[in-house]
Amino acid sequence: MKALRITRHGPPDVLQYVDVATPDPAADSALVRIHGASVNPSDVKNVSGHFSATTLPRIPGRDFSGVVEQGPREWRGVEVWGTGGDIGSVRDGTHAEFIKLPVGALVRKPAGLDHAQASAIGVNFVVAWLGVVDYVQLREGETIAVIGANGGVGGAVIQIAKSLGCRIIGIDRHPIDASSPAGKRIHAFVPFDEHAVARVRSLDGLANGVDVVFDSVGGIAFETALGLARRRGRVVQISATGRRRVELDLIDFYHNETQLLGADSAKLGVVESARLMQAVAREFDNGKFDPPVIAHRYALAQGREAYEAVAQGTPGRVVIVPC
Repeated sequence: MKALRITRHGPPDVLQYVDVATPDPAADSALVRIHGASVNPSDVKNVSGHFSATTLPRIPGRDFSGVVEQGPREWRGVEVWGTGGDIGSVRDGTHAEFIKLPVGALVRKPAGLDHAQASAIGVNFVVAWLGVVDYVQLREGETIAVIGANGGVGGAVIQIAKSLGCRIIGIDRHPIDASSPAGKRIHAFVPFDEHAVARVRSLDGLANGVDVVFDSVGGIAFETALGLARRRGRVVQISATGRRRVELDLIDFYHNETQLLGADSAKLGVVESARLMQAVAREFDNGKFDPPVIAHRYALAQGREAYEAVAQGTPGRVVIVPC
């Protein structure tokens, strides 16, 4: 089969378009033909060497959508989707024509999504679901502030929060497109700058802060995130953009009784992620979520260009279509 592979870490030009052996699935696994595989910023970071767990040589890529070609009879010919922190890291990933997966990782793709759309869901919605539903247990009627609302994870958080019946404040450096899935769901937009906390707290009913903050930026946004939380508010951190080490006023922190949680989808393997993908699939099938905007589609042979586009920060999702 054809695949993208790295034998050393570096910029996207270290990716090699090569012929490798098609995986042979064992009794407890399945062979999936990839019809769509998104390229995430985390994939670019993985290729560049940011993830210490990744072993070489390796086929990168975490998210996918495809069709089961070999495996248990009940799964053959079924359209499936998925993601996992282990694929593309300690097991070969999705930027190839085929991937071998444990049977426990198989999840039916939502019928209303094409393969390109379905392949652009995994990482973003899994970490969003992990933080919003599993960890802070966002409830109907609560208010959530989403820092990085224009990003893939921020947009997923907004869709989940809206489906739960919450008030949503979108925060970003740039305005949110009103026609986008996130733009159609937020109740207010606040620019991300030194006045963000004051602006949010000036909104009707938010003088004391919000119930939940989902900070998909981190680092440079950490103090803003803490400043937005009301007493006993919950804050989710998933990144450390621009600054790994941060400061906080410990007295203010414990006086406010803030709950601070980290969420890392990379810790969830493809089998562990299946539970969350099933939950997300139900919401798509029920019409609660809108598909992502696919900005660019690349053939597998154009893998370097796809990675370059993501590395340069192109808006919208980038998908590799192997077939």
